[in-house]
Amino acid sequence: MGRDGRDDAVGEPDVSFVVPARNEAAYIRGTLASLATLDTDYEYEVIVVDGSSTDDTPMIAREYGATVVREVSSSIAAARNLGAERATGEWLAFVDADTRVRANYLTELLGFVEANGLAAASSYCRISGPRRAKLMEVTINHGFSRLERPILPGFNSFVHREAFAEIGGFPAVRNEDTAFSRRLSARLPTAYCPTVLVESSGRRIAAQGLSGALWHYLRHDIDRLRAEY
Repeated sequence: MGRDGRDDAVGEPDVSFVVPARNEAAYIRGTLASLATLDTDYEYEVIVVDGSSTDDTPMIAREYGATVVREVSSSIAAARNLGAERATGEWLAFVDADTRVRANYLTELLGFVEANGLAAASSYCRISGPRRAKLMEVTINHGFSRLERPILPGFNSFVHREAFAEIGGFPAVRNEDTAFSRRLSARLPTAYCPTVLVESSGRRIAAQGLSGALWHYLRHDIDRLRAEY
C-alpha cells in the first residue's frame, strides 16, 4: 500500500503490518482505516491473521485491501508469528485490532529506529476508555519505556525482520509480548520513541476494572516466568 492505501507497491514493501484478530468486527474497521490513511512515502502491506472469526472480521479486512490469513489456534503468539511468516517487508509492525495508528506513525517510527540504530521499538501511546485506563497508559509510557530492557507491548511493536527471526518470534507463553521484548533486548538495542503514535482501546480495563486487568497481566506474567525458568 502507498499513501492512498492502495496496493501499488513495486517489489517488496518496506513495512508489513501484522494484525491478529478474532471476532473484532466492532473494532478492526477503525484500525484498518487508520492504516489506509498513513501519511508516508514508504510502501507497506497489511496482513490480518484471522483466528476463525464468526463475525464480519475477514470481510472487513478484505474491504480495506488487507491480506487475510486464517489461523486456527487460540494463541495470539501463534497468530503474530504466522503473520510474520507471510510478511514480505523489511520491518514488521505488530498492532492489535483495537489499535489506531496516527498518520505520522510509519515515517516517525522508521526514522527513529534508523537514526538510533535499533532492532526494534515502540512508541508512547494513548489508551481510551475509563479514567483508570490512564494509569495503564502512564505505566507503558513512563515505566516500560525506562526499563533497561524495555517492554514493547504487543499492540505496538516495530521490529526488524532479521531480529525477529534471530530470537524465534513470539514464544508460546503467557504475556508473550513481555517475553519477546526481554529476549530481544537482551541481544539487540531497543527503545521507545517519545512521541504518541498510537491509540489503543482500554476495553479490558472497562470490562474488568483496573485491579482485574492488572491481576490478569500479573497472573500471566507469573505463568510466563514459570514456563521460562
